[in-house]
Amino acid sequence: MADIAAVAFDSYGTLFDVNSALARHAARLGERWQAMAQEIRAKQLEYTWVRSLAGQYHDFARITDDALAFVASRHGLTDPALLSQMREAYDFPDAFPEAAGVLAEVRNRGLPRAVLSNGSPAMLAHALRTAKLGDLLDAEWSVEPVAAFKPDPRVYRLAVDGFGVQADRIAFVSANAWDAFGAHAFGFRVFWINRKQQPDEYGLRGAVTELPDLNDLPALLAA
Repeated sequence: MADIAAVAFDSYGTLFDVNSALARHAARLGERWQAMAQEIRAKQLEYTWVRSLAGQYHDFARITDDALAFVASRHGLTDPALLSQMREAYDFPDAFPEAAGVLAEVRNRGLPRAVLSNGSPAMLAHALRTAKLGDLLDAEWSVEPVAAFKPDPRVYRLAVDGFGVQADRIAFVSANAWDAFGAHAFGFRVFWINRKQQPDEYGLRGAVTELPDLNDLPALLAA
């Protein structure tokens, strides 16, 4: 790994706990909150892929609105105040406990760091500022300039252009198997953060570096 020159991090699911938004409303939603969180996440991803394939881009803020509206309707939620609070929570997800420390350690090792995310610029800015991660990064790259979502290769190209180094010298860190696959296919050195110990997908196991969380990443980058 000694030839790695820069590190790009996915945001949602990697630095941020995507379920934390609805967890804040668990008392009002009851036991269904976890199922709803998973459904909203699934719809977010589905809508990004379908819109990318159809060439009909909406930013991730609009995607999140649509996903929340669909799932809320499925579960019969109609309280405007609750729905507004749920939506706002998606702009301020909780960071995973180790995220700040890992970013600081990667910074201390002298490696440039950036987020490369499906998130819209405003969503990313809000989330990173609230979690106090923004000062630990050199850049925040949204998919918006290419009007498409991961795993479109044009998204990964943003990191190559932004860092100014070849793909095989960029470490790409993601907890999403489909994103890890897309990044690997593009040519990045991929670290798959398999937090839930999911089975192998897309033939990633053995092809990329698999970790249970972010904690061991800095040491591996310098190995």
